[in-house]
Amino acid sequence: MTLETMSLADAMRAIGVRARAAAQVLAHAGTETKIAALRAAAAALREATPELLAANSAEVSAARSDGLAEAMIERLTLDERRITAIAASLEDVATLPDPVGDEIARWTRPNGLDVRRVRVPLGVIGIIYESRPNVAADAGALCLWAGNAVILRCGSESFSSSCVIVEALQRGIASAGIPAAAVQLVPTRDREAVGLLLRMDEFVDVIIPRGGRSLIERVQRETRIPIIAHLDGVCHTYIDAAADLEKARAIIVNAKMRRVSICGATETLLVDRRVAAAYLPVLLGDLHAAGCEIRGDAEVQTVDPLAIAATEADWRAEYLDAILAVRVVDGVAGAIEHVNAYGSHHTDAIVTEDEDAANAFVREVESAIVLVNASTQFADGGELGMGAEIGISTARLPPRGPVGAEQLTTYKYVIRGTGQIRC
Repeated sequence: MTLETMSLADAMRAIGVRARAAAQVLAHAGTETKIAALRAAAAALREATPELLAANSAEVSAARSDGLAEAMIERLTLDERRITAIAASLEDVATLPDPVGDEIARWTRPNGLDVRRVRVPLGVIGIIYESRPNVAADAGALCLWAGNAVILRCGSESFSSSCVIVEALQRGIASAGIPAAAVQLVPTRDREAVGLLLRMDEFVDVIIPRGGRSLIERVQRETRIPIIAHLDGVCHTYIDAAADLEKARAIIVNAKMRRVSICGATETLLVDRRVAAAYLPVLLGDLHAAGCEIRGDAEVQTVDPLAIAATEADWRAEYLDAILAVRVVDGVAGAIEHVNAYGSHHTDAIVTEDEDAANAFVREVESAIVLVNASTQFADGGELGMGAEIGISTARLPPRGPVGAEQLTTYKYVIRGTGQIRC
């Protein structure tokens, strides 16, 4: 009996059984085997480019016909350049240090016991994502490198693209001797599959939801499996009184407009009152020229007649669009207060030449990623040298920030003695 001929509940259980068996193999796979698997997966993905482009083009057309938001369509869309980058990211992961077996700490007790803390895989990871098909490749690569099997459940709009990607990954890793079931895609668009996955605590060790707040809340409500949550990216850039204007101009246009649909895009610009009259006309002029709509407070509107009045909801908005909320604040203390009150603890930046202001912002802003004099669009595991990422965790408990291969491990204690007994 195949998955296609089973009931959905039986099919999901079969996927869980296969994932658990694959995880047991992967946990003991050597580094060279994993390198070969990822390189073969990258090659298979490149070979599948024509098939992937055809599947993705049909999905993008369907999404437009269904009225999907333009930001979501941008996330869904693949082209040859993006596919090339996805394949390259698989190879990049294979150049990272293998986290499995890494010694985190070691010490010797007075009685001679040798104590080591070493990294080990989590086991089986369930990942629920929406419109970005590249997540299938990134997640598959990172989970494999960390010795984990992964069960992927994609959004209906990216189902066909994800199928092609996962099939390519499976061909590649199987050719290197790793079970194809190490990377599996739930083979249905049926939303009931999400509920079934959330109840598979017998097989799944961790759930990672990548999507909107409604998805996160559903996962938190319905599962007993531990969660690594990726919440909204309400990101801020603060322009301090001591900011270099030319530096600020380049940073804010990039932070907002490079790709408006990613979670690291700046959604609110904060400007120190002491330089607002001088800096805002220049900064907002650049943003208008780039096609950005401005929603500002009363002080912003006095210097920008094109600005729309901001509402309270704008300060909490993740637009994922060419829209920016702009507010004048009282120095770095005012910026910190605003960020901590309205942000999602994802990524926030300060532009300043004042080291004291920078240090205060870094110390007091409660976010997973804090930048000084750099674009919030660097909130990306690949950009931070992690090869790729599954998401940005905004949780207080670890893992926090970009979730790469190292963050997909746990640890155990290995203790060696010479015959010691406890009195």
